[in-house]
Amino acid sequence: MADNKSGRDKQAQDAENRQQERELATELERGDEVEPPVDPAELTGFEVELEALTFPATGTAVVAAIGDHEIESTEGRYSIAELLPETDEETFDSPDAIRVQVQRPTVAAAMKRVVEASETVRNTEFSWSQRKAYEKTFEELKAIDADDDDEGIQAISDWITERVRDKERLPSSRAVRREAAKFCRTNGYQVRDDEWLGV
Repeated sequence: MADNKSGRDKQAQDAENRQQERELATELERGDEVEPPVDPAELTGFEVELEALTFPATGTAVVAAIGDHEIESTEGRYSIAELLPETDEETFDSPDAIRVQVQRPTVAAAMKRVVEASETVRNTEFSWSQRKAYEKTFEELKAIDADDDDEGIQAISDWITERVRDKERLPSSRAVRREAAKFCRTNGYQVRDDEWLGV
């Protein structure tokens, strides 16, 4: 490959794609989910509809095709449209990518809000690493207040969307972690410095 800008861009994109594939495989293998997975019986009808899609598929295409399908989780009943961002910028490479999203409905719903809010800002790229950092922050909030009504996830997703609206840019992943830690400490949850939220 030539050592020019397009060659370096392709190498960077290929490296990011490999990283996404590794992370997806890891998430599928994880057995210590913070939020209990959706009951496998719930996914039966969903799997059939999912296999009918052509991949890679945009969020818009997925929501148009199976957005009305509902799944039951321990948190309640969700339609696929409530969990996946309806945008052409969000691309799912395989059915596994969608499966991972819907198995954590509260995190998926929060990320949907953030991704759709980021679409309103021009010339902003929501990178894979930043997206994963936001997701990790939401997962940590879920773990901290697992018995509550996901108040922390709601508060931080609200904070992010307000920042996007007011500042017209995405807050850094460090700022999101800092805000999540502040929320936790304000609400009586201990956050150690060696934890994800302990920035």
